[in-house]
Amino acid sequence: MPLLLTLTGSASAPGTSRTAHLARDLGTQLAAGRHEIRHLDVRSLPAEGLLSADTADPDIAAAAALVARADALIVASPVYKAAYSGVLKTFLDLLPQYALRGKPVLPLATGGSPAHVLAVDYALRPVLTSLGADVAQGWFVLDRHITVDADGGVTLTPETREALAPVLGRFRDALPTGSRLAAA
Repeated sequence: MPLLLTLTGSASAPGTSRTAHLARDLGTQLAAGRHEIRHLDVRSLPAEGLLSADTADPDIAAAAALVARADALIVASPVYKAAYSGVLKTFLDLLPQYALRGKPVLPLATGGSPAHVLAVDYALRPVLTSLGADVAQGWFVLDRHITVDADGGVTLTPETREALAPVLGRFRDALPTGSRLAAA
């Protein structure tokens, strides 16, 4: 069964991050029993290992191995200072040069202002492309359009859900039907 990985770069705790909740919700919808789904919140990795790019650190090595094992990824980050998060950048920087070669990747960003909508195309997409990803059309979601219920469920405003639907449809079409590892 192919593996779909949600990789989130929020500095907020995973339980409070709208970005992480959105990525998990979309990942679960996309997996729909046809894909194994795993979640990796970069914030949960040891800071010392991340900042020193210590790929021998067991947690960092396990995270990098999970990315290598993934057949497709959703990479999501809140926008800070007109770009994706530093914690996500730090993690992406320690991956091998072509760690995402041939993998469908859906970039997502969340933020408080429509002024940050270009962060997906001008900040996140180029880095994912340089790692070899087959980058799908990304999407930006305003924070205020995401509601997280007490049980962790995500509700998007109807206009956001409608605008996001074709993006998710194209990404779903790009998802592999078999594991890359099984084919290797």
